[in-house]
Amino acid sequence: MPDALLEASLVSVAYGKVRAVQEVSLRVAPGTVVSVIGANGAGKTTLLCALMGLLPCTGGVRYAGEDVRELTTERRVARGLSLVAERRELFGSMSVHDNLLLGAFHRRRDPATHADLEAVFERFPRLRERHRQQASTLSGGERQMLALGRALMARPRLLMLDEPSLGLAPLIVHEIFRIVRELKDNGVSILLVEQNARAALQIADYGYVLETGAMALEGPARELEHDPRVVETYLGLGGKEDRERRTRGHGGVDRAGS
Repeated sequence: MPDALLEASLVSVAYGKVRAVQEVSLRVAPGTVVSVIGANGAGKTTLLCALMGLLPCTGGVRYAGEDVRELTTERRVARGLSLVAERRELFGSMSVHDNLLLGAFHRRRDPATHADLEAVFERFPRLRERHRQQASTLSGGERQMLALGRALMARPRLLMLDEPSLGLAPLIVHEIFRIVRELKDNGVSILLVEQNARAALQIADYGYVLETGAMALEGPARELEHDPRVVETYLGLGGKEDRERRTRGHGGVDRAGS
């Protein structure tokens, strides 16, 4: 991969005596989408929180050529690193408009903030329609849009997304991934953590497979998408069960690809 915008080297995170992440290394090159896939409990969210400075870790974390291990989360955001958390972490009693403005808190004196707000509303028309509503009144898809929009208000160079499809209807998931592609085309690098392995690998340039806190596989996303171990474990009937079904002569539609 080209020179990294983000580079983690042998990062480990422990909860007491339990190691949730064990000597994980990964790289995100500028202008790319990198996916981390794995089962629930594999340590994906813990890894993102460590990279964002929300959890203490050992090992190295470099962003834009700078060692950021001693930087607070706020200072990492100011340097262009943003996280959209799995739980969205919105301020439910505040309006959509005010939640978005909080995303630009570190650049609140920047006269371009209004233009950025308008750009978010153009990307997410529903947020414009609901800009006066409390965040707690939004649907799940609208909350995800708001969380994404708030992160974009910080003008990130690297956007980290934690399970953006979680709990959303298929049409909303499709829209979220369309926006991820659009952000990449606009020069935003993306680190995507996702249980929906097929969708994650289809959108990514490079991928990692995290299992029980350790990296099990890595490689170009197209290669991982066809790796027998990934197919069998994460892509459903495209693997062992599908081959057995075909051997029995039932044929039919491959539901994993539907």
